[in-house]
Amino acid sequence: MRIYRTYRAHCARYIPTLNDDHICKKMHGHTFNIVIYLEGPINPNTGFVMDFFDLDIIVKKEVIDLIDHKVLNDINGLENPSSEHLAVYVFDRLKKKVDYLSKVSVSEDHGTGIEYSGQ
Repeated sequence: MRIYRTYRAHCARYIPTLNDDHICKKMHGHTFNIVIYLEGPINPNTGFVMDFFDLDIIVKKEVIDLIDHKVLNDINGLENPSSEHLAVYVFDRLKKKVDYLSKVSVSEDHGTGIEYSGQ
């Protein structure tokens, strides 16, 4: 069974590797939608693949508290904070803490998105 939970984070960033005339070279902000996907069996005792309450605690501590209302470039590992790098960062922060983690998606709210499954 696949379950998912969506989180939001309001972040500022600039992409330092772009040409000076590129709009994203300058500091700008996004409200990122971050979706965490898990794929696993239903626990016969709880009826859950994972309790969303427990997932919320982990995601808040490992991701949201670190990036929400922050400049992503200031975070170790996100010096070039493209959405692709943010998806990898989120997945890597969660992979040892969330059983059955299967995929992370990151969207900038403009009909674009990134999906990352650890490879």
